[in-house]
Amino acid sequence: MTTIVTQATIRRPIAEVFDYVTTPAHWLVWHPSSLGLHGATDHSLQVGEEVTEEFRVAGRKGSVTWKVIAREKPVRWSIAGVVAAGGKGTITYSLTATAADGTAFRREFDYAMPNWFAALLDRLFVKRRIEAESALAVSRLKQALET
Repeated sequence: MTTIVTQATIRRPIAEVFDYVTTPAHWLVWHPSSLGLHGATDHSLQVGEEVTEEFRVAGRKGSVTWKVIAREKPVRWSIAGVVAAGGKGTITYSLTATAADGTAFRREFDYAMPNWFAALLDRLFVKRRIEAESALAVSRLKQALET
C-alpha cells in the first residue's frame, strides 16, 4: 500500500467543508483528476452509497467505483474504491475545527497497484505525480471554499 497525505487549513466552518467535500458533484470543481461522475453526486454521501468516477491520474485514464465506508459528520468520511482496470484505494477526509471558525482538512489516499510491475512504476514515477496532483487538489479546494 502507498499512502499520500495532503492537508490545508480552510477559513470556513467545519460542517460547510464536510458537506462540500463529501458531495461528489463538487469534486469536478476542485480535484483535477476527476473528469466525470455517475450515480449519486448531488448530496453528501451516506455510508453504503456509491458513485463512479472517471479519472486521469498520473496521465492514466480510468474508472473507479467508490463506496462510502465510514461517515462521522463533520469530522471523518471514508470511501473505498475499486478501479475497473485493477487496483484499489481508500480516501479518508479528516476534519478538525480550528479557532476563528476554520477547518483543518486532511486527505489521506491509500492505494494498491494491481501487480508488481505497476507497483515498481509507482515507486519510480507515479507516486510523485499523484502527490503533486493531490497537493494541487487540496489547494484548489481551499481556494474554492475561501472565495
